[in-house]
Amino acid sequence: MNYRNRILEPKLAYLSRHFPVIVVTGARQVGKSTLLAHVFGNSARHFIFDPVTDELGVRRDPAFFLQQHQTPLILDEIQYAPELLPVIKKKVDQDPRPGQFFLSGSQNLSVIRSIGESLAGRAVIVDLETMTLRERRGAAQQGAPFWLETILNSGKEVQTVETLPSSPAPEPQGLSLFDMLWRGGFPGTLDLPDDLLPDFFRSYVRTYVERDIRILAGPSDQQTFSRFFGLMGTLSAQEINHSHLGRELGVTPQTASRWLELLKATFQWFELPPYHGNRIKRLSGKGKGYLTDTGLLCHLSRISSPEALAVQPILGAIFETHVVLEIRRRLALLPTPANLYHWRAHSGAEADLVLERDGILWPVEIKAKSAIRPSDVRGLRSFREAYPDRSGPGIVVAGVDKPYLYSPEILVLPYTLG
Repeated sequence: MNYRNRILEPKLAYLSRHFPVIVVTGARQVGKSTLLAHVFGNSARHFIFDPVTDELGVRRDPAFFLQQHQTPLILDEIQYAPELLPVIKKKVDQDPRPGQFFLSGSQNLSVIRSIGESLAGRAVIVDLETMTLRERRGAAQQGAPFWLETILNSGKEVQTVETLPSSPAPEPQGLSLFDMLWRGGFPGTLDLPDDLLPDFFRSYVRTYVERDIRILAGPSDQQTFSRFFGLMGTLSAQEINHSHLGRELGVTPQTASRWLELLKATFQWFELPPYHGNRIKRLSGKGKGYLTDTGLLCHLSRISSPEALAVQPILGAIFETHVVLEIRRRLALLPTPANLYHWRAHSGAEADLVLERDGILWPVEIKAKSAIRPSDVRGLRSFREAYPDRSGPGIVVAGVDKPYLYSPEILVLPYTLG
């Protein structure tokens, strides 16, 4: 597999000059180990921990393990050796030099809880997701700033087309939009022939369910959980009613909600809260959920090829999932990222996304089409009318060739921009 640079590389190198412990979290197979080895492997020894065996004796005697190895150290899948964390804490308390330990983990609950208890104030946590479009092109560190940075830094000012980054080549390696969505962004899929992608995702799901879920949830009904995972794939980019999740599978709402939390804890799923001017009401509204890779989404939805994807009723939801993921990944690079919400009014008007930073709100619509019509921007106009004093320009991200102003307050951007 060809290594492609990641946009997080400069940030990791910078953090390593200021913090003794760097933690990279993310789903299985997103490239955590490869990234750490690429950035720090020339100077750091690399150890990978296993959930079953303890060949290195780490769990039996973590202090002795660390005594045998000088820092810097790369310690992969740290959730399988939590006994190390108090020992690391003691070591960095005695010697707080930056760049000593580089940890990775693929189970959010266990990793974050353990680090929060043991390494608070000593570690910085960075999330790694599947690859961005720029990373897939092999151009992670090239080009102008992402459009999001330009717009957030401009506040309520409506950008002119000339001030935005220019659009690069439409898709990585000349792939069509449908190819790109169907393949997804796991590093291991990018160089695979199309006929082997189903094997990759079948293996991914089986390993995930039989190892991660079994460890977190115990020997529960794995077959039913696999069906639940597939169901959640079909619900990406939709509001989630937790009380209805289990009905189709014959499990209780409590079980379905617990399983959904497991998907979040293992970085397979995330939800955006609803936006409301009243912060209390934001907590009580329905979240809008997304699977964290479009290739996995297509596999779980039993979409057999890019050509089949082109005529799928859920094409719009898959495209929206891709754009939301791209925005999330780029926001993670900013010193002060924006909050992300979705919005639906009692009247039925909605915006797919709402960005909030510095007291300003930017509504965003995502459309898998090349011709934007008045009905496509109705939600943006409704949002701006509901929050006139706080709204920045409305944004449509779509399958257009180049950016343009739809109206004085609404900008249309290509999903490939930046």
